[in-house]
Amino acid sequence: MDEVLSSLPQGIPRRLRFNKMCNLRYRTEKKTSKTVKTHKEQKPTITTRRKAKIESTQKEVHYFGKSGKQNTDALLKIVEKYVNKEKIENVVIASSTGETGAKAAKILKGINTVIVTHHHGFQQPRVTELKEEFKSEILANGAKIFTGTHALSSAERAIKKKFGTAEPLELIAYTLRLMGEGTKVCIEITLMAADAGLIPIDQDVVAIGGTGSGADTALRIKPANAARFFDLRIREVIAKPNNF
Repeated sequence: MDEVLSSLPQGIPRRLRFNKMCNLRYRTEKKTSKTVKTHKEQKPTITTRRKAKIESTQKEVHYFGKSGKQNTDALLKIVEKYVNKEKIENVVIASSTGETGAKAAKILKGINTVIVTHHHGFQQPRVTELKEEFKSEILANGAKIFTGTHALSSAERAIKKKFGTAEPLELIAYTLRLMGEGTKVCIEITLMAADAGLIPIDQDVVAIGGTGSGADTALRIKPANAARFFDLRIREVIAKPNNF
């Protein structure tokens, strides 16, 4: 400031020169402050990146303490409530003897219900596990029954038994079992029902599977044919065991 003051004419009293300098400094700071404020109030340019909106949905998932047949009745009630609320029109259920299928057909009457069984000769040649009493009950309640080659084993199971080697389908099956046996079953029966033309592939379905027998897992799935396996999507987990 002394340098500025010394540059002013010497005839001006020092006090007056000091006041002039203060006024000049004030005007300069005010102008600068106004410029900064103006810059802050400017609207973002078109190049400004906008924050993407995050969409989320909160839904209830049921977890059973143990896998197994004891969860069957509870699971079917959960699925009944779910399909009514979500307006799901197609349900696929795995059932070897038909006992679980008969229960499901009765509870889900009015919905396109497909019961997928083990193929003939699964346990031993010329023997089917589906019992006639349950078969009759399933059909009486308007459900369909499909018996066919398993989508995730097929002739590869014979290769495994003969040579002890794992083939691609077996690897897929074991990978799905990381979420539990029921998850693998749900995927497999959805492929089988889609290939049989018993469910549409352009609508979500609910698939029900179990561990050994009964039912303990339910998934909402976007179906696909086996030849387009990787188009299939697991949309939601409705219920599953967390200890398996």
